[in-house]
Amino acid sequence: MIQIKKVDIWVLEVKTSVCCNPVHPYVATGNKNSKFGIRNEKLQWFLDAVKAHPNELKLVGAHCHLGSTITKVDIFRDAAVLMVNYIDEIRAQGFEISYLNIGGGLGIDYYHAGAVLPTPRDLIDTNYTYKSGNWVRKPSKLWHIISPACCNLDMAYKLLVQFVMWIENDAQMLIETKLPSGVRELVLSRDLNLIIEPGRSLIANTCCLVNRVTGVKTNGTKNFVVIDGSMAELIRPSLYDAYQHIELVSPPPSDAQISTFDVVGPVCESADFLGKDRELPTPPRGAGLVVHDAGAYCMSMASTYNLKMRPPEYWVEDDGSMSKIRHGETFEDHVRYFEGL
Repeated sequence: MIQIKKVDIWVLEVKTSVCCNPVHPYVATGNKNSKFGIRNEKLQWFLDAVKAHPNELKLVGAHCHLGSTITKVDIFRDAAVLMVNYIDEIRAQGFEISYLNIGGGLGIDYYHAGAVLPTPRDLIDTNYTYKSGNWVRKPSKLWHIISPACCNLDMAYKLLVQFVMWIENDAQMLIETKLPSGVRELVLSRDLNLIIEPGRSLIANTCCLVNRVTGVKTNGTKNFVVIDGSMAELIRPSLYDAYQHIELVSPPPSDAQISTFDVVGPVCESADFLGKDRELPTPPRGAGLVVHDAGAYCMSMASTYNLKMRPPEYWVEDDGSMSKIRHGETFEDHVRYFEGL
């Protein structure tokens, strides 16, 4: 049953089954058991429900969610073909569909292995329209392609300004396209506005989590580097078994002993780890340790579990100067929610 309380403008999210890179089940979005979208056999049920409330509901677009670790833009072509077929079917029933959102977003080189991955620029020029034999940029549509999971508003604003300036200053962007051939033709043939979402690729590698080593230990079969950071600040490894690249802040001496470690935190959970089976020099107590690529899905997912207060954040300029952009939390911040009750 659909309960209508106000006038809503809807974009229909349809499940798409395209061949993506394997991901953890918790971040899979297109399979049949995912909570996202509507199964194709439910499409007519949904359309009938919208038809039953013409004064309250207006369907204007279709959307698919491919995931957020995409490494090959060919996947967008496969999704576009499926989605255009759905849009043709929907339009045949009288709906005026103006938007196609083929989702995102692009992955990054979490392993720091030198992988060449698509960038937001590879998708930007889909924001052009074809008029009188020329590709013409549509500035009013620019915001459609920016959908980062930002963890800090100040940082997000600075990144957004830089991103917009980058686009505005690149006049050659409309000449060549790296989006797979066929996507633009499909969209133009249906007179659709194409929406894309670069996602984590905008900000994931702009931040890192800096930790201090509190000790090194072994249980006889496994070696551990214990740090003051934890799953409370960065839960991706514990939640998704995600890989985060880890390095010591200071270069080790040439004769440093290299061992295999699990990098773990102080939280009272066996799942409290930032990395497993990492080849690292044995660090001294107090050494700095960096967990890279913490700009997306990290601070925004942080918690105060085990009374771990969220750390401060700093903006680092090109010249190395730093400015605080978020205060670290204190125990007083936490307990004030219980005062005066």
